[in-house]
Amino acid sequence: MTTESMPWSGGTWTAPPVAVSEEGPDLLVTAAEGSDAWRHTAYGFVHDDAHALLAPLADPGAVEVSFDATFDQQFDQAGLVLRTDAETWLKAGVEVSDRALQVGAVVTLGRSDWSVAPVQEWAGRQVTVRASRTGDAVTVRARVDDEPFRLVRVAPFPAGVPVTAGPYCAAPTRAGLVMRFRRWATGPADAALH
Repeated sequence: MTTESMPWSGGTWTAPPVAVSEEGPDLLVTAAEGSDAWRHTAYGFVHDDAHALLAPLADPGAVEVSFDATFDQQFDQAGLVLRTDAETWLKAGVEVSDRALQVGAVVTLGRSDWSVAPVQEWAGRQVTVRASRTGDAVTVRARVDDEPFRLVRVAPFPAGVPVTAGPYCAAPTRAGLVMRFRRWATGPADAALH
């Protein structure tokens, strides 16, 4: 999987964070309390103020985001976003839910869904999330440190529509979440699902 690093200055924020700074090659992002991304399902609300730093993504194409999983408050989250508009997007990464770190994805095609799996052993380590878009699907993979990627989700996504993609974070339940993003890269889509 050949990728090319994206500069942090190469994207535009969907919702400005409380603070943003660069420390060496890393991007530090302070999330606003109450920030989130969700549409309707089960909870009845719409949130569209997660902090996503997005740039156009080739079709087909892939995006990777690496960050430190050093958060532990309910619904703290970080990863990547693919977005067409307010009703058509995907977020994937790690999130604290029920006092455990979970890897998962939310796919929103008018309404959001959510899938997670526990990865408590990833806490405090560097996580990389990869989303590969081809045709009418996005394949999400994730890994910790230099371990092999594991499949997280194969999700439907509209074919032929422009998409922006990049890193994101949100803090639905608290103030003071500072995320350290290590890398943002793009490249060709995965050659195969397996």
